[in-house]
Amino acid sequence: MKRTLLPLNALRVFDAAARHLSFTRAADELAVTPAAVGQQIRALEDHLGTVLFRRTSKGLELTEEGSAGLDSLREGFLHFEESVASMQAGQAVDRFAIAAPRGMLENWLAPRLAGFQAEHPKVRFQLRERERADFSEANLDVAIWLAEGPDEFPGEPMSESAWVTVGPVDPSLADGRRIGWPGDGRNDEAEPCISVGSAGQALACVAAGMGSARLPHALAAQAIEAGTVAVLDGPVEGRRGYWLVAPPPQWRQKKVRALVEYLKGTL
Repeated sequence: MKRTLLPLNALRVFDAAARHLSFTRAADELAVTPAAVGQQIRALEDHLGTVLFRRTSKGLELTEEGSAGLDSLREGFLHFEESVASMQAGQAVDRFAIAAPRGMLENWLAPRLAGFQAEHPKVRFQLRERERADFSEANLDVAIWLAEGPDEFPGEPMSESAWVTVGPVDPSLADGRRIGWPGDGRNDEAEPCISVGSAGQALACVAAGMGSARLPHALAAQAIEAGTVAVLDGPVEGRRGYWLVAPPPQWRQKKVRALVEYLKGTL
């Protein structure tokens, strides 16, 4: 069924004027002029085809028609407020929905979120493994992308754009085998001996001794420090790094700004 387009602003003005029985006091509440209140009331009366107020020697009073729908109108506004509160509940200040590539989530993001959680024990995280999360298909607060920049969304860099080639700790295990993944930046024509779907999978294969791979330094840094992989070349400057991105409405949330400032402080 097609819904009637309601003059919601005029109805809100009518509610205020009916409570105060004064255009002047209604105007003060709504931060507009009394003339604007009067204009809205006249427009509403024209829309409804009925008179809502009459002026008497004692002041403004509601007509019978104006009083008839007032209780239902106020109940409707309460439902609107409940609806808005329900929608905002999904953006609770202690809950975060975050998407990141698997390797970055495991090796970079998770330890930092643990530190954030230690400072804010009540926070809850919903973590999703995504190489490049689509905000139009998921209810996310923020996401981490491997990209040259934040593209269509505002963003903050979470890493330098350095890249490194790593191999097994025992060089003989690599034996010239190269692990390739989409976006590794290799321009040579030689087909990789091992093909995987992401940088995180490539790092896991390197640590298992299956070959060498070119990876973002931020992703491989923890494994390098832990001694589970060895640096063969680099770090060298690349074009892409990890960016934390989110649509503008998310950036206006205090919780998102607090998390981003914490993550930036760990860089």
